[in-house]
Amino acid sequence: MTHRIQAAAVAVCMGLAAFAAPVSATEAGDDTVHFQPHRAVYELSLDNANAGSGVTGITGRMVYELKGSTCDGYSQDMRFVTVMTNQEGTDTTSDLRNSSWEDVGGKKLRFSSTQYQNDELADASQGDAARTKGTTPVVGVDLVKPAKKRLSLPTDIYFPMQHATSLVQAAKSGVKLFPANLYDGSEKGEKYYLTNTVIGKAIAPGANPLSSKIKGADKLATSESWPMTIGYFEAGKDHEDQMPAYELSFRYYENGVTSDLKIDYGEFAIRGDLKELMFLEPSKCSEKTPR
Repeated sequence: MTHRIQAAAVAVCMGLAAFAAPVSATEAGDDTVHFQPHRAVYELSLDNANAGSGVTGITGRMVYELKGSTCDGYSQDMRFVTVMTNQEGTDTTSDLRNSSWEDVGGKKLRFSSTQYQNDELADASQGDAARTKGTTPVVGVDLVKPAKKRLSLPTDIYFPMQHATSLVQAAKSGVKLFPANLYDGSEKGEKYYLTNTVIGKAIAPGANPLSSKIKGADKLATSESWPMTIGYFEAGKDHEDQMPAYELSFRYYENGVTSDLKIDYGEFAIRGDLKELMFLEPSKCSEKTPR
């Protein structure tokens, strides 16, 4: 269960009725999407739980930061801390710390993730993924943790920010269903997911405003947004015949801010309420992209 929460938490840092042609991985950079660097704080709680889940309570906090620019790429840093209570009244504290950097063209991804359970190191992954062109395109991953290893991914793989960019482009184009193979370095860096994103009707700027009690919520008044649900399916299987490993539902703003978060694991679901939003200055464009 811990690994499922970890994978879904990482996916938060990152990730349709009438079907339109999806934005492909090679086309994703055609229309530039300008994400607003920001720091967002979410309060986590138990949304619902089945009787057999063994989960009776969840509390926690998630802090997410997006930094960078359209020329130097974007970095994401997240800390996701939960205290889960089981039916015996025992608490388990999970502390996930995740960071990544990705260039705007979706060619390179650098990631690092550390998971603590009850203050003890439970898992760690670190590595680099890169996309090469040529007669034989390759998406390769060089893992450093938990062990040195070289992996190959499908050539149509999406990295997190590339996927986020494509979702905004798809939403603006009226696409309602967006499938994509997604790799974010979770699950010890050895796994990717087949995702299916359902994009709802656009919410015009200023419509359905967030509560004025949310610090910084007024900054979203001029941004268009969409309700989205992403289903994460095990790769290599027919997703039409299986239930998703988990689902993420949220309201996604065109500037990259997320609200109304829900992570559904089937047996139970976690709710994430945006409590504080602070916009940050975009990084100044440099002559060289970070390596």
